[in-house]
Amino acid sequence: MNSDYIVVIAYIVINAYIGAMTQTPKSQPWTTDDIPDQTGRTAVVTGASSGLGLATARTLASAGAHVVLAVRDTTRGEEAARSVNGSVEVRRLDLADLSSVREFAVGWRGGLDLLVNNAGVMNIPEARTKDGFEMQFGTNHLGHFALTNLLLPHIGDRVVTLSSGAHRAPRTRIRFGNTDLAGEYRPTAAYSQSKLANLLFTLELQRRLTAAGSPVRALAAHPGWAATNLQGHDASAARRAVMRLGNRFVAQDSLAGALPTLYAAVEDLPGGSYAGPGGRLELRGAPTLVGRSRAAGDTAAARRLWTLSEELTGVEFPASAVTAP
Repeated sequence: MNSDYIVVIAYIVINAYIGAMTQTPKSQPWTTDDIPDQTGRTAVVTGASSGLGLATARTLASAGAHVVLAVRDTTRGEEAARSVNGSVEVRRLDLADLSSVREFAVGWRGGLDLLVNNAGVMNIPEARTKDGFEMQFGTNHLGHFALTNLLLPHIGDRVVTLSSGAHRAPRTRIRFGNTDLAGEYRPTAAYSQSKLANLLFTLELQRRLTAAGSPVRALAAHPGWAATNLQGHDASAARRAVMRLGNRFVAQDSLAGALPTLYAAVEDLPGGSYAGPGGRLELRGAPTLVGRSRAAGDTAAARRLWTLSEELTGVEFPASAVTAP
């Protein structure tokens, strides 16, 4: 059997077992009907031209929010915007290009209630961002790290960052001396590292916000198994075949997959919370708070990753977020 196929099956089994041990039951399933009126609120959703991002944008806009679709391809973004019922606009953002991230942030005017760090790439062949970083780490983590800190002076409520059950994959850790995995690149390892980074980023961001006396909250979410086009770019034909079967027989649709993100975005949850599907094996079901791996709760690693991310991006936690003594 193809080794990539074995890796995928092993990941599913391990993640399912741990998820079953850590999930928190919810007596009354949470649905989009539980979303409070979002009128007067502004949200930015990255990667909102399709999949989970578009489902998130549609739902927030239908609840009354003004939603900015932050997308790399504005043509596709405009097409997606036409499917949204509510107040929406499209702005260009390429998370694999820090100059684009800076341009987006510099162009922001006014307040921002909610930032949803949704965009990402998954299990792709080895590639580099415009700034020379490994593509999955650079896009999924560093791009959102820079965007969040640059927009933070405008944010009034919360930041929600998408992670994945893949952060639990065996031997996943931040390779501080080689985040690009140069000479040892594997698509699944790179993706898992980036998803672990998303959780460590959320952990350290919340610590800094709390220390600064800021009311802004940092939360994370994962969609379980949702049928989107993300899996179609997998570097392995064997994994693509597995994903196609999973999408057909196991996966939720995009809206159901977006529920944990929406739950984290609008419910009164503690900063640092992690939301995911509350159904069996954490693969699908109504959203609730879920557990994370031991590595994802490592505060020392979170601080180290933050320092490294500042060095790599040239973006720091904004002084304006610190409450004067």
